[in-house]
Amino acid sequence: MRALVYKGPERLDYIEYADPAPQQGEHLISVESVGICGSDMHAFLGHDERRPAPLILGHEVAGTVRADGKRVTVNPLVTCGICAYCQEGRDNLCATRQIISMPPREGGFAEAVVLPERNLVDLPDHIHADQAALAEPIACGWHGTRLAREVAEGRALVIGGGAIGVGAALSLAAQGVADVRIAEPNAGRQEYLRRTCGFEALDPGRLSPEDQFPIVVDAVGFDATRALASAHAAPGGVILHIGLGSPEGGLDIRRMTLQEITFIGTYTYTAQDFRDTAQAMFDGRLGALDWIETRPLSEGARAFADIRAGRVAAPKIILKP
Repeated sequence: MRALVYKGPERLDYIEYADPAPQQGEHLISVESVGICGSDMHAFLGHDERRPAPLILGHEVAGTVRADGKRVTVNPLVTCGICAYCQEGRDNLCATRQIISMPPREGGFAEAVVLPERNLVDLPDHIHADQAALAEPIACGWHGTRLAREVAEGRALVIGGGAIGVGAALSLAAQGVADVRIAEPNAGRQEYLRRTCGFEALDPGRLSPEDQFPIVVDAVGFDATRALASAHAAPGGVILHIGLGSPEGGLDIRRMTLQEITFIGTYTYTAQDFRDTAQAMFDGRLGALDWIETRPLSEGARAFADIRAGRVAAPKIILKP
């Protein structure tokens, strides 16, 4: 098969690669659409020791099961199903969890990928594969929103207008949060979000100290965005930290302590959250799902370069094998 293979920092080669081999209980999926995630960008830059070269990246996948022709979106998180966390429905915390695009599982920037049956969600006829590939990034926000709303209610600020931020904003709205704003420094993306997604998108520099939000989502995860979240979380509110930009810095621990601000770190989603996200997409509760740009997988290296250079207004680039 043809695949876009990570060969080292800032090097992606579109080459012939060994076909994946399904094990018992697994299916071979013909990839139709696969999204570029921020974590793929971190790996591309050599910043993720969990993803050593050579490796096929990509975990936001929709396609067709080769054995029976079913159209599916895939939950890329593979868990054991028997540990205490899995039995409690918190399978995203499974100690032996694996995700495609990390060893030992190759990712979806390829013509085919392998996943267990339980990780597949059937698609209705009205959902296109490009839309279905958004289930994974939106599920991150859906899961986090569910956790945040157990702590606080009211208007929300989402920091970061990429796919994770947009997914979080859509999830907040779908789960009943009426006032959702997105802080995004890129002017081109601000305009895109206003026009395409209908959210109030603003430059973070326009926020005043009086702008306080019961729910703040950091969908970026750098010290500057954590500082912004610390400053604008309302007393008694919650900071939901989804972004994985850098491991430390930025949090105002003193203010968080004095104002009883809850911090929640959140990773991926449970299997139920993924299914609930997919159903919300199918029901039309997450909008038109049209905030994407598509490109051939063969031009994936250029897509990564354009994202890094800030030349992409759409929150998500979908690659097509």
